[in-house]
Amino acid sequence: MPPRTDFQDLLEAILGSGEVYFQPPSSVQIRYPCIVYKLNNIDTGYADNKPYSHEKQYMVTVIDKNPDSIIPDEIGMLPKSVFNRHFTSDNLHHYVYTVYF
Repeated sequence: MPPRTDFQDLLEAILGSGEVYFQPPSSVQIRYPCIVYKLNNIDTGYADNKPYSHEKQYMVTVIDKNPDSIIPDEIGMLPKSVFNRHFTSDNLHHYVYTVYF
């Protein structure tokens, strides 16, 4: 399983900036557009009652003022990416995805 920093680099490349935040504390000043992500789950595969694989699942949220942003589309094109929901808060559009990496 690749390190989380590889996922961070991939998200920064998609966004085109460093405004990618992993589990940011409330004290962090976030600038938009951005991507916020957190570890959501780890799926473990078993054989003979022993774990043989771990696959990390991240909840990835694209936050943008632009309702027609292409960033969510690019997250949606990642392998093992599933769109979860969209909502608006404080005039910001939030696109939530589940991504295995």
